Amino acid sequence: MRLRGKIALITGGNSGIGLATARLFVAEGARVAIIGRNKETLDAAAAELGGSVTAVQADVTDVEETERAVTTATERLGKLDVVFANAGAAGTSPLGQTSLAAFEQIVRINLTAAFFTVQAALPHLNDGASIVLNGSVHAVMGMPGFSAYAAAKGGVRSMTRNLASELAPRRIRVNQVTPGGTRTPIWSSLAPTDAALAAIEARISRGAPLGRIGEADEIARAVLYLASDDASNVTGTEIVVDGGATGAPLGAPIFRAG
Repeated sequence: MRLRGKIALITGGNSGIGLATARLFVAEGARVAIIGRNKETLDAAAAELGGSVTAVQADVTDVEETERAVTTATERLGKLDVVFANAGAAGTSPLGQTSLAAFEQIVRINLTAAFFTVQAALPHLNDGASIVLNGSVHAVMGMPGFSAYAAAKGGVRSMTRNLASELAPRRIRVNQVTPGGTRTPIWSSLAPTDAALAAIEARISRGAPLGRIGEADEIARAVLYLASDDASNVTGTEIVVDGGATGAPLGAPIFRAG
């Protein structure tokens, strides 16, 4: 077991990539605290994951709530060995149609909350701990209509490297996992019907050299590597899990002859 005896905290651990990671961490021997805003899905996740998991309800866009949630988790479980700042939400920001409030909310949940999650966890981190931030290929893809989300995830990408430098004296490693299109509930606001979701998945699949959308479990396995001692000399970097969409885009089905 790669996380035997470790204590981990995951924000947004009640669904999608966060829940898949919590499930994997428990299987690998960790005790896990999951933080989520939605009580119903949080309770369901805790019931599924069992006694190795502590669930704390909090909105990570509220700094005081985040600090209270982290304190509660560590009072129950002990000091942290792993933090996965995963919570986030998709959102469009088309030019000419976006309010300041909408833009700032996207940045707040995807960038600001990640920073303050790490800050809240800092007093509770063991030396030699691992922090993993959740990024996105949007930071480099230049997709129309997603300026706020892309800017936020670009900020996460830069912040990963800054935090890695800042926390190096304590041997705390800071890395990023970078999902491409992945089958999670994050699409619900953009694809409210099964047909709309199928259309999005088909479009993503045509743009990925491996020809398919990703699964949350595949992202979780990358997070596990970064969280574990297998990555003991890895910091300030990212693992991209996108089927080659950003690394080898011309190999995608849409560019193949015949």
